[in-house]
Amino acid sequence: MRNYSSIFSGVLLTLFSVSVLAAAVLPKEALPEKVQAEFNKRFPNAISVTAETKTHFGQELYLIAFKEAKETDARNIVYYRVNGHFYVNGDEIDTGKTSIEMPPACYVNLKAAFNDYDIKEAILVVNPNGLGEEYDLVINASGVLWHISLDRDGNITKKEAA
Repeated sequence: MRNYSSIFSGVLLTLFSVSVLAAAVLPKEALPEKVQAEFNKRFPNAISVTAETKTHFGQELYLIAFKEAKETDARNIVYYRVNGHFYVNGDEIDTGKTSIEMPPACYVNLKAAFNDYDIKEAILVVNPNGLGEEYDLVINASGVLWHISLDRDGNITKKEAA
């Protein structure tokens, strides 16, 4: 019986540690070598690089945010597949609660999950292989920052405290 308890505890701790790491913002050096190599080829002047793991349209991706050395104010967002191939650009969109850039169902589902919230960042992810749009948000709800992913129907597909 003690072995089962130890194994179960170990599995739970492993799963918890993986979920905590998934919400973390990663430095450029933490990206897989293939992703780093392709990113460096395409954006050799990138500075202030950060990354996060995301899932969109059924694919595991890295969201990489950065600035170009020559453009100090503009922030760029790109998504790469885990094998290093470029996936799509991310577009920052209006963060207002009545924005027409996200379907009304997004706001309904956010209101159901978080009674009171403020959208700090919203990124549109357009499917490069066909129709559809998904969204990555950073919201503040009751003093806690959350990383949220929404599918094309406005359903919350990922919800992690930052």
